[in-house]
Amino acid sequence: MFATDTGRERFWAEKSTEQDGRIEFQFIDGLGGSKVTVDISDDGAGGTDLTRRAEAVGSDEEWPGWVSVLLALKAAADYNVDIRNHDIKRTWDQGYCDN
Repeated sequence: MFATDTGRERFWAEKSTEQDGRIEFQFIDGLGGSKVTVDISDDGAGGTDLTRRAEAVGSDEEWPGWVSVLLALKAAADYNVDIRNHDIKRTWDQGYCDN
């Protein structure tokens, strides 16, 4: 799900383009501008640890959005369901929960 543009588009962004190890995301509400590093590693007990580091986050309000990303990942990976909102008129800025 993280390794390809198609996988990332299933749960994270409307469009994902990777070039030279850098991934550009396009989101329905146009938000962006943050640098995010995601590390995935074996937890040593049969599971996976996912560590996320973000830089240049505009406000504390953006941090809870990461929970939505992880919930959308679980829904897509475990149940093949896209729980994201794809309506530009109903985004977080308009008072909607858009994930």
